[in-house]
Amino acid sequence: MVSVPRPVPRADEVLVRNRFFRVSAAIRMMISEGAKEVEGVPFPALSPGDTLAEEALGEVVSAPIATGFSPGDLVAHRYGFRDFAAVPANDCERVGDTLPDPVAHLGHGWTAYAALTRGAPVLAGDTVFISSAAGAIGSMGAFIAHRLGARRVIGSTSSREKADRLIAELGYDAAIIRGAGSFLLQLREAAPEGVDVVLDSVGGEQLRAAVMTARRGARIAVIGALSGQLAIEGTGRCAPVELDSFPILLQRLTLRGYSADDDPDARKEWNQLFGKALKAGETHFPHVLIQGIERAPDAICEVIRGQCWGTVIVAV
Repeated sequence: MVSVPRPVPRADEVLVRNRFFRVSAAIRMMISEGAKEVEGVPFPALSPGDTLAEEALGEVVSAPIATGFSPGDLVAHRYGFRDFAAVPANDCERVGDTLPDPVAHLGHGWTAYAALTRGAPVLAGDTVFISSAAGAIGSMGAFIAHRLGARRVIGSTSSREKADRLIAELGYDAAIIRGAGSFLLQLREAAPEGVDVVLDSVGGEQLRAAVMTARRGARIAVIGALSGQLAIEGTGRCAPVELDSFPILLQRLTLRGYSADDDPDARKEWNQLFGKALKAGETHFPHVLIQGIERAPDAICEVIRGQCWGTVIVAV
């Protein structure tokens, strides 16, 4: 933690007083040595001495007239982990009242929505498996999948407590606990007829089990690699997994890497759906709100250890 003078914005920048910012496991990869050489990552790598960065929500303090922003506007941007930010006007997005709680704009539900409507579309009657179901993306997965017509939604997590909460609070029909015996056997027991859609943020044994359990014509969207990203050793940029080619071939599986950033229109769709559901009391925003920027470093460690529930947000 350091104290520096308030930034002085350039002619094309907006001065923003941050109110909230998100903490994501992706930061492990962003700060690793050699991250700048990795192509295709949808967030910027950071070098020693850089201020950490993540999606943030803040109030405009000052802005050039030409930018269209005014003092007091609530905006989203990617310059979190600081009190004030001088943000290029093109990187600011005004936040409306679509969602009843502005903090919900920092959620990752739109990523799950994009993946389950574009990356691996859910069809009526499908059985869906979502890994890392208690995380920022997976915590909205069951609501979205059921809304799209899924018959059964199964999630994975790291503890019995979280597994119980997945079922009691987030609408999952069954939960699998990583480390509690064979993952493949657990998934087969939870989905005896197989799975039709897989939303995978983990990789490793969970992706392997999903391939072995997939039904004919199943769609698998890989949106993360937490098995490597959160590994104790290594850079967080490598997540090896050995897959059996036979079920991929014989079951005519579709296996693809997917990023919601390729379908930005999905975010507007999601905000409309999410906002209506929140106002109607049909769902909620699973998150942990941490008070004080001084607690952000500890929050990073807790996220990397998988100790949190839903989206982790720091109130500045």
